[in-house]
Parts: sequence; C-alpha cells; structure tokens
Amino acid sequence: MKYLLLLLVSLMCYSCISVKADVNSNSTVYTSDYNQDRRAILQVMEAQEIAWNNGDMEVFMQGYWKSDSLKFYGSNGLTKGWDNTLANYKRGYPTKAESGTLNFVINDVSAIENQSYWVMGEYHLKREVGDADGVFIIIFKKINGEWKIVADMSC
Repeated sequence: MKYLLLLLVSLMCYSCISVKADVNSNSTVYTSDYNQDRRAILQVMEAQEIAWNNGDMEVFMQGYWKSDSLKFYGSNGLTKGWDNTLANYKRGYPTKAESGTLNFVINDVSAIENQSYWVMGEYHLKREVGDADGVFIIIFKKINGEWKIVADMSC
C-alpha cells in the first residue's frame, strides 16, 4: 500500500496536474454536477471496455487524451504520449488470447480541481493465456467538452 501511495504521489508531482481533493471533513457532498460528470466518465470507461473486448485498441484509446503530454505509469515505467501508449498496448496484447475480456470495477470517483477527477479501481482480464488482474488510478480532465484520461497508473 505504501508503494502504491508513493507511486501516486510521484505521478501527481510529475504530471503537472494540480491535485486538490474535494473532501469535506466528515462527509462527502455529491452535487448534480458531480453526478453528471461521474456518469459521463463512467460512460467513457464503458466504451473502453466494449472496444477492448472487440479487440479494437484504437477505439479503446479514444478515452485517452490524444497528446504527447499523456502519461501512463505501469510495470514498465513511465510512458509519455498517446502514440507510445497505444504502441505499448498493441505490443502487450497483440491477439485476443492476450487481451481477453476486460471488466473494470470502479471503487472511487473523486473530484479534483480544474474540471478533473481521479478514478480508482480494478481491472480484470479473462484470457486464454491466463487471467490478469490489477489496480489503477486514472485522472480524467474535461478537454474541449470531452472527458479524457490524462494520466494513468496501472499495475
């Protein structure tokens, strides 16, 4: 857990995204904006699941910010840029046997400043080559009216 927290803090420091949790001292207040934003973010992730399960990495990647400033931090270290992230996905999951069927479990969606949210959850891959499970924290930001992943830490 300490390792995950250290990685999260490092990601936040290097991502140039100012993070300020939307937290009340004893309770969380959900506004209609929060609920609307949460639904829209979860729709992006649902579309990603569908694309992944159809074996379409390019459509899966539409949930990510198409920018050289996108950051993905995983078991192979930090990857910068949309094209490099797509290349890593294609290299790591070249066939349906490797990519399998994806299911996200969302454990938390929290507002942070500047029309941004973090999403914490789990991914589960059912695959012919052996199942794979892990956790993630992703940061969504509203860019040009669309919710995009600007940073992803998955392990």
